[in-house]
Amino acid sequence: MYTDDDLTSAVQEGVLPEAQAQAFRDYVQKQRHMTIQDEEHFRLISGFNDIFVVIAAVLALVALGTLGNTFAPWLGGLLVAAAAWGMAEYFTLRRRMALPSIVLLGFCLGGVFFAITHNLMTMDNPGSISLLAFFATTLVAVAHWYRFKVPLTLAAGLAAFIGILVSALSMVFAFSDTLLKVTLFGCGVLVFLLALRWDSRDRQRQTRQSDVAFWLHLLAAPLLVHPIFVTLADSDFDVSLTQALITLVLYLVLSAMSLILDRRALMVSALSYVIYVFGALLTSFGVVNLGAAIIGLVIGFGLLLLSVFWHPLRVQLMRMVPEKIQLLVPPIR
Repeated sequence: MYTDDDLTSAVQEGVLPEAQAQAFRDYVQKQRHMTIQDEEHFRLISGFNDIFVVIAAVLALVALGTLGNTFAPWLGGLLVAAAAWGMAEYFTLRRRMALPSIVLLGFCLGGVFFAITHNLMTMDNPGSISLLAFFATTLVAVAHWYRFKVPLTLAAGLAAFIGILVSALSMVFAFSDTLLKVTLFGCGVLVFLLALRWDSRDRQRQTRQSDVAFWLHLLAAPLLVHPIFVTLADSDFDVSLTQALITLVLYLVLSAMSLILDRRALMVSALSYVIYVFGALLTSFGVVNLGAAIIGLVIGFGLLLLSVFWHPLRVQLMRMVPEKIQLLVPPIR
């Protein structure tokens, strides 16, 4: 099974002419009666061997971490991080296996964070512990990116850097929900702009840069969505009809943004909040037993219809978008 990324690599290595590769893409598009860009491809799994390697790696790393923790609270995490890095030297650099690379990255960064937090749990200042742990994790993420170039690494490193920022602010200012929401939203805007930057480098979505943008959008989405929807809710999370209507309007706006960007991350991140809001609203009207079924039916079929008519809706919407924005997103075919 060959991916579009494999075709691009073949063109770059001179194995296949660009014209033939593009002709093959057009042929596949015609056979499937759909536009390739609108499928939002990103490389995750190329065969069952990816799953086999992941299962074996998880078993080995968890066992290694457990054995290390029996000797010292920091040793398990350090061993896991080192072993995950070593495995990546083969499965990422040489075999270029996407799913194992993602899992090994998670174990590597998680091992570093776990080692520091568990080694310093006796400290009285939890803010200093988290600050140091996030700082070390960010440094490892930067080194991992320059060594392996796994598309998820940039988003993971930024997430750790946001942890540094939140930890530092919590040490300087008194912790408050408002400060946290403003910080997360501001970080979400910056990550979103960075994702647009990476998207603009590969508008045809044929290289690894598009995969990097995908993970950046996936990180930016909850950072943007969570502060907005939590602010709409009361302190006791009671939901009124007005709040439900505002939530619906916001979700429609996010859906329009997703169509323009041809990225579904914003819609997926906001979906849980929409389900909760309308579930609470139906409960307030006495619809308890069938509330979940009604919401699932409406939202499920709505999303399925959106998936079917994604391309026609995007064509219509892009006609109203300024040209400057169109140059940052995938073109319409």
